Amino acid sequence: MNRRIIIPALLWLAAMPALAQKIAAEKTTVDAGRTGWKTPVTAVFDFRNKGGRKVRISKVQPDCNCTVVEYPKGDLGDRFQIRMTFDAKQLGHFDKQAAIYTNESKKPVYIRMKGIVLENYVDVTGLYPVEMGDLRLDQNELEYDDVNRGDMLVRELRIYNNSITQSYQPIVMHLPPYLKAQAMPEKLAPGAEGVITVTLNSAKLHDYGLTQTTVFLAGNPGDKVNHDHAIGISAVLLPSFNGEADSPSAPHIQLSAEAVDILFEGKNKKTEIIDIVNTGHSVLNISSLQMFTPGLRISLDKRRLQPGEYAKLKITAIRGELQKVRTRPRILMITNDPAKPKVTITLNMKD
Repeated sequence: MNRRIIIPALLWLAAMPALAQKIAAEKTTVDAGRTGWKTPVTAVFDFRNKGGRKVRISKVQPDCNCTVVEYPKGDLGDRFQIRMTFDAKQLGHFDKQAAIYTNESKKPVYIRMKGIVLENYVDVTGLYPVEMGDLRLDQNELEYDDVNRGDMLVRELRIYNNSITQSYQPIVMHLPPYLKAQAMPEKLAPGAEGVITVTLNSAKLHDYGLTQTTVFLAGNPGDKVNHDHAIGISAVLLPSFNGEADSPSAPHIQLSAEAVDILFEGKNKKTEIIDIVNTGHSVLNISSLQMFTPGLRISLDKRRLQPGEYAKLKITAIRGELQKVRTRPRILMITNDPAKPKVTITLNMKD
């Protein structure tokens, strides 16, 4: 056997993995849905960098001048995004591609966006600002405040199918035992609106005070959980006092403030103090002290106050963590004051 032939062949085989593409799109085709004439629409593509070495995008080739592709310059991280925008200057259906080349491979990765441009398009983004794939919601947070044991409370999520071709059967996944959800209609056609009702059975809540959970919207039964499709749900269960609110011997909580402006002034942390006093005629118990969001550190020096006694609530706000939260930071206290069993302190962040 000719060893001069074998050795170059082995070297060629060893080099083959270096020619393989090192980046991969989680979804190579995005349905951008509906848009209006001359109203540009953008598709976002999530990518993974599977290469062990430094990978860069060397060239991007859209299939026409009607699209612009934005991509990371320099070395790619483990995960990155590419954005493809169509100028929507032509009416009707569109189907556009772009080839993505890297320094690791001569073979490109292709991304594709499709949709439809309508002359009499009605923009629903104001009514449905939360985008979850082809589906849009009017909100991604539900709150059940002032819940009494035994209440059955209903909240609604309004939903819109922004796809041009795909029907969906929306379903809410990872529901805890105290929640039930139902979509109406069960099948949502392209361009159709619907409602998801979420019912809270308060009898199945374990503790007084704040209970929080996260559920996930899926387009169809059997879909995998997508953490970008998260919906936060909170419920505040109040204790029952059976008509004790008018009792002259009841405790009464009073705070120096129930809304606090946090002025960071360039700092990463800021601390505020709230004074609490029992102005009633019996012992005040603060049985629960909880936060609606991360980014706060709280401490209370006393939870059991005699009549006329004071306590101090120390609140430390962490600027970097609070910038990531979706809802307004709040603190919840549950007390045995029958006139005020729930106390909510709202924090307003200002730079």
